[in-house]
Amino acid sequence: MVTETRFSAIAISDLVHQYNGVAQPAVNHLNLSIPKGAFYGLLGPNGAGKTTTISIICGILKPTSGNVSILGKDWKTDATAIKKSIGFVPQEIALYDTMTATENFNFFGQMLGLDRKSIAKKADELMEAFGLSEHRGKQLQNYSGGMKRRVNLMVALLHGPEILILDEPTVGIDVHSRHMINTYLKELNTNGMTIVYTSHQLDETEKLCDQVCIIDNGKLLIEGSTAELISDGHSLHHHFIELTGKQLRD
Repeated sequence: MVTETRFSAIAISDLVHQYNGVAQPAVNHLNLSIPKGAFYGLLGPNGAGKTTTISIICGILKPTSGNVSILGKDWKTDATAIKKSIGFVPQEIALYDTMTATENFNFFGQMLGLDRKSIAKKADELMEAFGLSEHRGKQLQNYSGGMKRRVNLMVALLHGPEILILDEPTVGIDVHSRHMINTYLKELNTNGMTIVYTSHQLDETEKLCDQVCIIDNGKLLIEGSTAELISDGHSLHHHFIELTGKQLRD
């Protein structure tokens, strides 16, 4: 069981999630401790339990059993405070295509409890940082995939969260957009934001994340410093295959 300390951003203790009608639990007595200020890679093959774990951390799913603590708070008693502290970027684009970027910011910002003045100020800052200022009046259906990915991330940053959780944030996008997003994430982390990051791009993960864990079948296989894990001269990709096997996943 994870021993939670004041230095934990996220503490997961004996977490289980069982979907109805499925024999094996998606998350199977998982224990993790994610330190404040970490750039943390949550890794695993398809079906390993990553997205289920993230959904529980974000309060989207309720666990079958076990506990998740966010900055020392519990979803059962401190949901409002936790929502303010977390930004979530889902794998699928979670935006309205027939709305402009500005309209999306206003919609989601108000859902987060922000006033229009605060939304406009933060949106201007983010649009400038992500090179989209001249496109603010276009509907998102006219954006490229990379541009949509940038806006998807920007929406999660509107309220200035302490923890940012990203589920495959750069999947299927161009090299330049990926570089821009990753550079900005590193800057956020350098300035103190805790980032939890899932990706199948293991070379990218190795460069970005200072700590990683690998899970499979809902169970923890390994957790620790990225530098220590690859100190034997093998890449993160090598260790991933060694731990999870070579069998193809659905």
